[in-house]
Amino acid sequence: MILLRFGPDLAADKGKRHLYLGALFIADMVFSIGSVRETARRLSFSASTVSSALRRLETELAMKLVERASGELATLLASSKVQKGLQPILGCIRQLSALMKEPPAPADYDQWAARLPLKIATIERFLEVADQGSINRAARRLRLGQPQLSLQIANLEELFGCRLFERQAQGSVLTVAGQEVHAILSAIAQAWDEMKAAADERFQRTARAVRIGSIIPTGSESWVARSLASLVSRWNIGGNRNMLSLLLMTADDLREALRSGRIDVAIVDSVFGLDAFEHVELVATDMVAIAPPDSTEQTFAALVENHPLCVPSPRTGIGNAATAFGYDSRDRRRFRGRDITSADSLPVIVDLVANHGYVSFLGRVSALPISDKVRIVDPDEILPLSYHLAHNGRKASVEACRLIQQAVRELVGEMGTTRKRLTSRG
Repeated sequence: MILLRFGPDLAADKGKRHLYLGALFIADMVFSIGSVRETARRLSFSASTVSSALRRLETELAMKLVERASGELATLLASSKVQKGLQPILGCIRQLSALMKEPPAPADYDQWAARLPLKIATIERFLEVADQGSINRAARRLRLGQPQLSLQIANLEELFGCRLFERQAQGSVLTVAGQEVHAILSAIAQAWDEMKAAADERFQRTARAVRIGSIIPTGSESWVARSLASLVSRWNIGGNRNMLSLLLMTADDLREALRSGRIDVAIVDSVFGLDAFEHVELVATDMVAIAPPDSTEQTFAALVENHPLCVPSPRTGIGNAATAFGYDSRDRRRFRGRDITSADSLPVIVDLVANHGYVSFLGRVSALPISDKVRIVDPDEILPLSYHLAHNGRKASVEACRLIQQAVRELVGEMGTTRKRLTSRG
């Protein structure tokens, strides 16, 4: 991501030219109520208008504040911190309401505040004129045309219904009313700058970070978890300036995160959907059944017959492979009518197998580290399974992939070992 600077104020102004105080009031109401639709109803807005106000704030703060769930926008935990930062600004908006040309009645305050068209950019330009004591000097510093800035000040005076500056030969001086407005708008600008400073710091951290996404490991002993731990250790020992960020997801979520740029590197249990990215095979293995440690069945068919099934979710690569194996094999008839549970969490599946009598499927390389907890049973037919490493081409991403591959080679062994075993079995 590249941050362009156009001058002392234009870069910041470019992003917030559409952010107005009413949008901040709308966002606060959504955070308080916890519903976009209810906020829209109370303010006589469309839901899309409320959502648009939230998106503008998210863009400015470089922070996700809401997510869509069951057709509704739900607030996230981060919104509580933002709401706290908004309170000084909301207090100033209430003070401004008393200074307006047409002050709102108490019963109409929410409707008025949500529609307050005063933009953050206009506030900062007004303050710049006051600081410079001249519209011409302020226009030069802001790299704006003097007529454009004069028009904005005139519109601001119209909003308050009074002159805010006294035009004199030596420049522009605040009137008594202008001084009162200046004090309130200065407080708004200061509160906003504090919120933005935190957002800018988060942005810089995110821009420097290398975001590693991985399939969910079976546990701390798994090759995935140990490889990621090794990566972090080697990364920090090597003095790399980029920060690492680790996220665990399903294969479907990892592919989407790569496409959207939310992660830079992905460890996935399927090659499907990786054509648009640089990728390599990380581990070649095969799929096995895992059974309760006290089970005695010797065949896959007997296990399926006598135990409940919990398989990885179809959102995972191993889940897709398990589904294909069950329904495309000669034993597929045994799946018909079965109540099969699926789960995204491999630790939950392992516990169901180890302690609750279930049967499931894993890649052999993932099953071996937990062989003290479950029985590993070879199915009648071999189903090759591979894990892949994909990245977006960033220099830091390439380095992270190199360290991951190095860790995997040490933990799992050379990738050809499994292939040789598979060939000999065939």
